[in-house]
Amino acid sequence: MRSVSMPSAIGAGVEPGFRGVICVTFGSTGDTAGLDAEVQPRHDLHFEAATADTLSELRSALGSSHVGVRLVLAGPPADIRAAAAAAAECGLQLEEMTLLSDDTAPRVIYCPHCHSTTKTVRAAGSEVGCQGCGTVLATTDHFSRRLGAYLGYSAHAEEAS
Repeated sequence: MRSVSMPSAIGAGVEPGFRGVICVTFGSTGDTAGLDAEVQPRHDLHFEAATADTLSELRSALGSSHVGVRLVLAGPPADIRAAAAAAAECGLQLEEMTLLSDDTAPRVIYCPHCHSTTKTVRAAGSEVGCQGCGTVLATTDHFSRRLGAYLGYSAHAEEAS
């Protein structure tokens, strides 16, 4: 899996010899028209966010694809990571995916206490209140590909109450 920042050239990460490409964009990210228009077959998808329904649609597109297809994911890190996790569940190898991250988008923080997620624009090392249980979470740079989120932990767990 290659992960590069926007606005890198979309086609730069897709090597020759593949059997088609599925290009998926999330949010306000522009389309992937920068990829060589001669690529055949090519399937373009655009979603506002990586929800259960949109990831199901992506799984369906991957299920009807051929061996050797490449997947290009562009958009906010949380969305493209969730889509990459869904693609891995479908059998795509990391080397078959290119992630184009919009690093200005909010980060998703996973709460290990209530198993919910919270979006924030704060940097790693800051604190954020969990939207699920209210626990004050310290944010980290530890990213779970399976969960599609950064790990948070109770910021004041070691303090006496």
